[in-house]
Amino acid sequence: MSSHLQERTRWRIRRFDMETETFVASRCTGGNRLFPTVIEVSPTTVTHRKSRMFGRDENTMNIGHIASVQVKSGILWADIRIESSGGSDPVHSTGHWKKDAHRIRELIEQYQRQIREEQKEK
Repeated sequence: MSSHLQERTRWRIRRFDMETETFVASRCTGGNRLFPTVIEVSPTTVTHRKSRMFGRDENTMNIGHIASVQVKSGILWADIRIESSGGSDPVHSTGHWKKDAHRIRELIEQYQRQIREEQKEK
């Protein structure tokens, strides 16, 4: 079996690569029809990618510098807002499945806890 285990569903692709999880916004939501937003969460960083016709915008935040993660849920989809303690503009992403949005918040909180525990041990 390959190192990339892919789980494909009708509207999304979630790739598991080591400890990095990738979340793709639904194409059924506004702003995501042609180029859906992608959020990747790893133990050290959160990356937000928004493709365009020519190029893409990419924002990467260190897990330790994330101040808050807000999830605003609708019936099917949720909006995510990730704020940095460094004063940079927050990352705002729309059209993620509710369970994906909650998983993103859960992963960020889990990785932040691990970093705090490692720092206490030192």
